Amino acid sequence: MKNNIYAGIDLFEDGLQALKIELSDHQKQQFIRYYELLISWNKVMNLTAITDFSEVILKHFIDSLSIVKIISPNGKKIIDVGTGAGFPGIPIKIAFPETQIVLLDSLNKRIKFLNEIIQLLELKNIEAIHGRAEDYGKNIEYREKFDLCVSRAVANLSSLSEYCIPFVRLNGSFISYKSGKASEEIDAALHAIKTLGGKITATTDFLLPNTDMDRTLVSIQKIKSTPKKYPRAAGKPSKEPL
Repeated sequence: MKNNIYAGIDLFEDGLQALKIELSDHQKQQFIRYYELLISWNKVMNLTAITDFSEVILKHFIDSLSIVKIISPNGKKIIDVGTGAGFPGIPIKIAFPETQIVLLDSLNKRIKFLNEIIQLLELKNIEAIHGRAEDYGKNIEYREKFDLCVSRAVANLSSLSEYCIPFVRLNGSFISYKSGKASEEIDAALHAIKTLGGKITATTDFLLPNTDMDRTLVSIQKIKSTPKKYPRAAGKPSKEPL
């Protein structure tokens, strides 16, 4: 395990350098503790299929932090929709402590894991909430209240836009993390994005460091308020994309 950790730390340093992110020793230790807790909890519940330290470093931690290629999250109020085991929200929070973050997930057992991470890593101004994006997106405490919405959830961009854009304040942004190259998916989502009050302002294609894995970040700016009827009732955005 120790050798595995040391090899992974070198990969982590390389990835951080490529992203021009500098972390303190304390922040690096928080990432290691996060990994240890992820693996511990993964033995009793399905959090991730990726368990090797080096792979978690690249495919979860560095991938989450790659948001800096398209926008700086520093100091922003952020909601992470469909956060799962905390990606990208927790890596962003560790690397950029000045952010204010809400982690939203529909499975309560994941929320229990996230709350333990928050407590044990002593993270501040971050909360994990249990529920569906369709419901919280209509809640006046959350609707159009965030500078930034992020999501690595596995869903088509049309559906994701309906889940995420309602949370974003005017002139804020929704950043969608996509694996692979997403040009066709982006084209198919243009109508939905416009309907929901958004406009694509940037796309960034890149390879994860030390891999041949394509990634795409899509930045969607909120240019007008989302019509009140969106998001539609639970299940509709995924079953009947706009």
